[in-house]
Amino acid sequence: MTASTIAADLDRVAPQAAPASISPNMSRAGSGIVDAYTLEMPTTCVTAMLGDPGICIAVLDGPVDLAHPCFGGATLEVLPTWVKADPTGAAASHGTHVASIIFGQPGTAVPGVAPRCRGLIIPIFGDAPDGGFVNCLQLDLARAILMAVERGAHVINISGGQLSASSEPEPLLADAINTCAQRNILIVAAAGNDGCECLHLPAAAQSVLSVGAVDALGAPIASSNWGGVYETQGIVALGEKVLGAVPGGGTSEKSGTSFATPIVSGFAGALLGLQVKANRTPDPHQVRAVLLETALQCVPQANADHRRCLAGRLNIRKAITVIQGDSNMTSVSVNPSSEAVVTIEDERHLPLSPIIRPAIQPAAEPTVHPSEARASVLAESRDSMSIAPSCGDNGKCNCQSKGSCNCGGGQKPALVYALGTLGYDFGSEARRDAFIQAMPSDANNPFVAQQLLTYLSANPYEAPSLIWTLNLDATPIYAIVPAGPYAANGYERLREALAGQVGQGVELISIPGVIGGSVRLQSGQVVPAIVPALRGFYYWSTKPLVANVLGPRPKAAEAQGAYDRQSSGLSDFLNRVYYDLRNLGLTSEERALNYSAVNAVQVADVVRSATRDEFDLDRIDVRKSPVCRPDSDCYDVELLFFNPNNTNTANRVFRFTVDVSDVIPVTIGTVRAWTRR
Repeated sequence: MTASTIAADLDRVAPQAAPASISPNMSRAGSGIVDAYTLEMPTTCVTAMLGDPGICIAVLDGPVDLAHPCFGGATLEVLPTWVKADPTGAAASHGTHVASIIFGQPGTAVPGVAPRCRGLIIPIFGDAPDGGFVNCLQLDLARAILMAVERGAHVINISGGQLSASSEPEPLLADAINTCAQRNILIVAAAGNDGCECLHLPAAAQSVLSVGAVDALGAPIASSNWGGVYETQGIVALGEKVLGAVPGGGTSEKSGTSFATPIVSGFAGALLGLQVKANRTPDPHQVRAVLLETALQCVPQANADHRRCLAGRLNIRKAITVIQGDSNMTSVSVNPSSEAVVTIEDERHLPLSPIIRPAIQPAAEPTVHPSEARASVLAESRDSMSIAPSCGDNGKCNCQSKGSCNCGGGQKPALVYALGTLGYDFGSEARRDAFIQAMPSDANNPFVAQQLLTYLSANPYEAPSLIWTLNLDATPIYAIVPAGPYAANGYERLREALAGQVGQGVELISIPGVIGGSVRLQSGQVVPAIVPALRGFYYWSTKPLVANVLGPRPKAAEAQGAYDRQSSGLSDFLNRVYYDLRNLGLTSEERALNYSAVNAVQVADVVRSATRDEFDLDRIDVRKSPVCRPDSDCYDVELLFFNPNNTNTANRVFRFTVDVSDVIPVTIGTVRAWTRR
């Protein structure tokens, strides 16, 4: 990627000083964002707007310097990711500034918008050697969103974006955004700073609340993006000279949509806190609708394009009035259900590119970036190749704050149950060349899997020198790192699985385990490392699996028809899970769904019953189970079948429950069945 394709976050930074005024009549020392948006409101109302500990706001950005005095007393949790924390780098400067706008404590140099809310810090931006940013892939952003979902986020702040010709993200990011819509979680994302009628992802994606930037007088700043999608799902907020914290202490002012976004996220969290104080269930989708419905028109300007204001300016006073009155908002355009439903209904899951991957970059106003025509900006973006995020040491835990660590102690490790194909990587050219020199001269191409397997069979101790990967359509999504006293057995299973893929038609493997740090691949991409649980490590191909589950095909002609229908039905279910609803296996729903596909024996009983009556699979739903054992996490997997020969016939529904609280999920009880119109 050239330097011009994705501009570094070159913020306009003012000298460190006391908090600056953000409106003409708010220049007194100590004033800030809350003052600007709550002027003339009753003191009790302003106090109530500080947020509630029951509301969680996730910040997906650079690392955050939690030692800054403004965070003293804040409830913040750092989730380890593939980004290596550097408190002095550009990414930490951006992340600390953004986080302080939300969580800065009252009475400090940076009073935040929602200081009493609980916060999740999930680093997604790293530092490049030239002092700029290392962007993150859409895959990485999807993973971070799902981490926030699993940790109970109500609002997810993303002060970054990737320039895009459309509002459609890659499939895995689209699924993560859809999961938030289904779980009633609000994503707030920056509209971008290209100064053109152009879109950024994820801000342009459906159900996301996009944010543009205005100056202290309420007029859109020159760099803030606009576009047709933003006019219905975006608002503008203060984005010029926004006060924030500087790593190491002190404050600065920065401008851009990056810093307007946390203002909106913070106020969304504060509005959710008002719902909690009123003994109501927090409803992020209603808050989104309220913010859009109550938005004010921008300050009129000569020859100004009204579209630059998106749907209008943040109107926090009116939003509070509506929320406290619990008005019925009729414009909610996303599913407000608090239950997640994973549904297979379409064919939009396209292959991921193994080479050129869209990237997410921090969105702040660049120092030099003139307003350009939309076509020119998009053409530049299409020619770009992403730079992988920086990471921790190979396979090592990436702990960032106060002993919090996902790979031992402090936090419960993140569970994964993922499906994919097996691959391998060398990590560096030196490691690759070492294999070439060590392998026999007549078969020394390590990229030929069979030659590599022959070498590993004679030298099994070399298997840990490779980086074993789990791939989706040739895109690595995890590194597989066996550990513990049975690590050698793990590498032996990996070699067997790879041999099965090469010569025996193995199509997929299942990898349950826990996240144990991150690994940098030779391409520069950084992926989380799974420490696998061998008990759930399987590899198979669909056709022999179906034959093994159903038994041999009968010889009688009459019985063969029923057998073939059952075989086709079971293959259809497995293929749709494997290839249509691909996922990262991170959320409880994804783990339950993937386990149900691996546990084909139980699914076969369902398929036998349905195909006997000539029903076909229509849809697969995963819902939070209302009944579960204590200290467990249970999800109902529902298979919906329909009669293609008579659509007036009631649909057949089969349900079984999966407990995903442990590394290896387990089914609970028996399969239940009923009909549904």
